Amino acid sequence: MSRFWSPFVKQLVPYVPGEQPKLANLVKLNTNENPYGPSPRALAAMQAELGDNLRLYPDPNSERLKQAVAAYYGVTAAQVFVGNGSDEVLAHAFHGLFQHGRPLLFPDISYSFYPVYCGLYGIPFEAIALDEQFQIRVEDYQRVNGGIVFPNPNAPTGCLLALEAIERLLQLNPHSVVLVDEAYIDFGGTSAISLVERYPNLLVTQTLSKSRSLAGLRVGLAVGHPDLIEALERIKNSFNSYPLDRMAIAGAAAAFEDEAYFQQTCQQVIASREAVVSGLQQLGFEVLPSAANFIFARHPQHDAAQLAAGLRERSIIVRHFQQARIAQFLRISIGSAAQNQALLAALGQIV
Repeated sequence: MSRFWSPFVKQLVPYVPGEQPKLANLVKLNTNENPYGPSPRALAAMQAELGDNLRLYPDPNSERLKQAVAAYYGVTAAQVFVGNGSDEVLAHAFHGLFQHGRPLLFPDISYSFYPVYCGLYGIPFEAIALDEQFQIRVEDYQRVNGGIVFPNPNAPTGCLLALEAIERLLQLNPHSVVLVDEAYIDFGGTSAISLVERYPNLLVTQTLSKSRSLAGLRVGLAVGHPDLIEALERIKNSFNSYPLDRMAIAGAAAAFEDEAYFQQTCQQVIASREAVVSGLQQLGFEVLPSAANFIFARHPQHDAAQLAAGLRERSIIVRHFQQARIAQFLRISIGSAAQNQALLAALGQIV
């Protein structure tokens, strides 16, 4: 039936999301989901939306959520864009800000959706090699480009690029949009949103899937100069005027308003991460420094694919990538205390 496809569809190599198996008693540490539930205030706000008003369209501009984000970060609502998960926000940015005929730059080890978007929108790109410590070298991005995008902390490595380095990157590329993808920033970094007032070429994207425990709700956002935000709005309103439903708008806004719960759960994840790192190091693993809700680790005496298979036999799932430079690493999400203990016990048996 592919004879009915548009020609370019045959060339697409789609993104493959993390496995979501339907197995009982599974220790699922492969998709960086938060082990703690959403804010009770967010749940209550969503429950309040369940009623007769669902027959009505939601606010196409999601003003309640934009105001909550703007208040949280000390920006204006005109500097905020929201969408159906940060993947959709990123897609609109690729479509609306990176189609200049010059190559988009991103790290060779990075979020694997970036080359997928380039294929979808016909954007040339160059993958810039991380250094031997899997860190971004800012000077490597001082070349002709049509934009720069990278996660901070990086994924799947978890390594953080300091705010001063991001500012230097912006200064070296004043004529290109620099998109900082902050899906994991709340687990150990400082948001680059503090730089948007000084750099009109900076766009920062975030998600409520990780640190605010709302992966099932699909809410993402971007903060930047109003000119960049207008480009995203134009794309969005040419694609889907209502990307966020009533529950998503209400729940996401309430999540931003519940600072105490947010801080509490982030600190719990950070403490658990440090405990897992310590446990892995005691088993002989090498662990990259992580500012995310996952760690990236390898064992000098054990093949990563075999470790992942051994864990799966014990009903524990982690993420293993085939890419050459990282084929000996496992990406392990930080789970609950019980899940983390099960992981370390299983690895203790295997190694």
